[in-house]
Amino acid sequence: MKFLRAEHLGMCFGVRDAIALALDTARREPLTILGDLVHNETVLAELRASGIRFEPQSATVQTQTVMVTAHGASERALNATRQRGLNVLEATCPLVHVAHRALTKLVRAGFHPVIIGQRGHVEVRGMTEDLDTFDVVLSETDVTLLRERRQFGVIAQTTQPIEKVRRLVQLIRDRFPNSEVRFIDTVCQPTKQRQSAAVELAQQCDVVIVIGGAHSNNTRELVQTCLQFCPRVHHVQTADDLRADWFFDDDAVGLTAGTSTPDNVIDEIEQRLQAMSQMAAPAIA
Repeated sequence: MKFLRAEHLGMCFGVRDAIALALDTARREPLTILGDLVHNETVLAELRASGIRFEPQSATVQTQTVMVTAHGASERALNATRQRGLNVLEATCPLVHVAHRALTKLVRAGFHPVIIGQRGHVEVRGMTEDLDTFDVVLSETDVTLLRERRQFGVIAQTTQPIEKVRRLVQLIRDRFPNSEVRFIDTVCQPTKQRQSAAVELAQQCDVVIVIGGAHSNNTRELVQTCLQFCPRVHHVQTADDLRADWFFDDDAVGLTAGTSTPDNVIDEIEQRLQAMSQMAAPAIA
């Protein structure tokens, strides 16, 4: 087997900064994080081992200092936390803040807000909890359920594939030709880079291994993107998830990873694959 890595893969700067802030704070004082800092079990296990606690909401926090996750939070949620007298640290990715500001700009200009994203995802909740009215769409069916408005203001969850976002924006425009549809692109650059690199990788490979948390939206989107160009795509979280019968001796095996996947996990998986290649017999598809 030969192995290829995507040009862009793995942990983004927003996640790295959030983890560094959490670990640095935990060395000085007890810390609770509201929700999962990132959607990666390897990272969360490291944080727990450092004494960091996790709670789903501020009402159950037992430490004086709490941290908002990299996915961000609404002003309503932040104010409720501060009203308890807690010290609030924001690990919100700067590019999530950009999306929040874009949404606020559209709403203040009179546009009905539409968020292209995963309904119920923590990032989308953070975008919408301060709004009186809004719609969340992620499919053509969702667009057909929209009711007509004079003006639609559209943004996207930062980890959605940009091609999917553009397709849904066009569907909204097609469905409501008499409405003004204003779109602000809030898909983050690391997501765009990893998506485009995944396309290039999948086109060159017989098998693609996508590394990332089971609940990571951007990792699942990488899987779907790779499947468009390579029929053998496997989503793994650690090296222990790999199976020898996924591979043939002469396969070109591609590696890509979501934006919360640590470098050492990617390295361990590549090393395990190399070891499997050296001792593998012909596999069964």
